[in-house]
Amino acid sequence: MLDRIDHIGVAVQDLDAALELYRDRLGLSVAHREIVQEQGVEAVLLDAGENHVELLAPLGPETPVGRFLAKSGPGLHHVAYQVKDIDAALDAIKAAGLELIDSRPRAGIRGSRVAFMHPRATGGVLTEIVQPAASLVSH
Repeated sequence: MLDRIDHIGVAVQDLDAALELYRDRLGLSVAHREIVQEQGVEAVLLDAGENHVELLAPLGPETPVGRFLAKSGPGLHHVAYQVKDIDAALDAIKAAGLELIDSRPRAGIRGSRVAFMHPRATGGVLTEIVQPAASLVSH
C-alpha cells in the first residue's frame, strides 16, 4: 500500500531560522519552496538523499500547523509515504478500517495529491500519503 517514505514534515515558527539550521548548518539543499494556501502553510522541501525534509510554517494561528505549534511547539509534525495511486491507497486504508482525516485527496506541494490518516489510527503519528505529480515520481 505504501511505497516508500516521501518526507518528514517539521512544523516551525520561523522558516528563515529553520533554513539556517537545515540548509546552512546541516547542509541540506533546498529543492522547492511554495505557499500551499489549501493547507495554510509555507513549505520548504529540502533534499535528504532520495527523501525530503519538509519545513512547514503556518500562514496564521488558525491553520492546522498554527494550531499544532500552539499546542505542541515546533518539531516533528508528520511522516509522509509515497504511493503510486492515492485513490487506490485511500480505498485500501478504508478497507483496513483505519481512520482518515481526508476521505478524498487534496492539493499538496509541487502539484502532488495528498491525504492524511488520523493519528489515532497510526499509533499517535499524523500520517500523510502522497501521490507526486507524474513528473516527480521516483522509484
